[in-house]
Amino acid sequence: MKKIGILTVIASLFTSTFFAQQFEVSAEIRPRFENKHGYKTLLLSNADGSNFISQRTRLNLHFNYEKLAIGLSYQNVRAWAETRISDHFSVRLGRQEIVYDDSRIFGNVGWAQQARSHDALLAKFTWNNSRLDIGFALNADNQSEIATLYSNVAGYKAFQYAWYHTNINNVSLSLLAVNNGVEFLNTRLEKEVNYSQTLGGRLTTNLVGFNIDGAAYIQTGNLKGNTVSTSYVGGNINYKTSGKITLGIGAEYLSGKDMNATSTTIKSFAPLYGTNHKFNGWMDYFYVGNHKNSVGLTDINATFAYKKGKFSANVIPHLFYAAADVYDGTTKMDSNLGTEIDATLGYKISSNSSVNIGYSKLFATNAMEVLKGGDSNENNSWAWVMFSFKPTLFFSK
Repeated sequence: MKKIGILTVIASLFTSTFFAQQFEVSAEIRPRFENKHGYKTLLLSNADGSNFISQRTRLNLHFNYEKLAIGLSYQNVRAWAETRISDHFSVRLGRQEIVYDDSRIFGNVGWAQQARSHDALLAKFTWNNSRLDIGFALNADNQSEIATLYSNVAGYKAFQYAWYHTNINNVSLSLLAVNNGVEFLNTRLEKEVNYSQTLGGRLTTNLVGFNIDGAAYIQTGNLKGNTVSTSYVGGNINYKTSGKITLGIGAEYLSGKDMNATSTTIKSFAPLYGTNHKFNGWMDYFYVGNHKNSVGLTDINATFAYKKGKFSANVIPHLFYAAADVYDGTTKMDSNLGTEIDATLGYKISSNSSVNIGYSKLFATNAMEVLKGGDSNENNSWAWVMFSFKPTLFFSK
């Protein structure tokens, strides 16, 4: 009751001070049960899986008045302020989510209860059907009086990036350039920041009911004293057969490095700060805090989706192959890593609440055992149930 009272006072203050502002208070409560039985890595023989309940609880405040916008999210805690310098230029500063395109390189990792945000300065330019974002970020462990080695909790010491997006008729084009800096101790035990560059873009279009997208990126530069040379290409074709059914097929290639390679060159593509849980199977065997500097991945997948009214269902099978050679000692393994099938059911209870359930099953190969350890013959699966409540507590305009 005390918290609600404070919110009421804050809301009253804003509404009584300004007559042309918009002020909104919303919340999110998201409990989730999970049964993990071979999640991220194959279960050991005769081992038990885990069962647990996690929760996300957020309180969001958004204020908009003339050329100033302020966002505040109480959880881990993120807050930002944006000022509109003109109709075509604004600047945002603070802890914020950075999300672009399909979230492959920059995403908010919405599945994770803590999500992801960045302490960044963002300049946004808009004109006609185009937009250009230029961002800067710098991290430190604390406010120390002398320089200390950054522990890379965020994955980078600093980055600078530019993202350009434009729409031409029914075609959308995005271009992205990221200069990503990672701090480390070199061979002389001196602090050093190496920068690698991610360059590429994404194209989307709609042709007679077909939604088509494709993306390609390369990475170059240096990382911890090693040369970087990696590549990515991916694409999807989706077709809505009726108002209820969508069918799709997609593929991704993320370069990797042979397990018996002796070169120090980094050849494994890193999807940086993307929402990796969204890609390559929901059991998170690849690129969700794992599979770095490994053999890469080729993922061939399909989508069968149904939606009617408040009900939705999805089935997404994946065929996984190593993009580089897998070796068990001196024996070269088949590149087939296995098949994963993801399925979900969803029901919208009301305008601000929903329930979703999911089940995933991995049929792994011996090559996957070599990569991950564990037992491919175990029942490697994952099941979950999640409720989401997102009420608007207060709104004034």
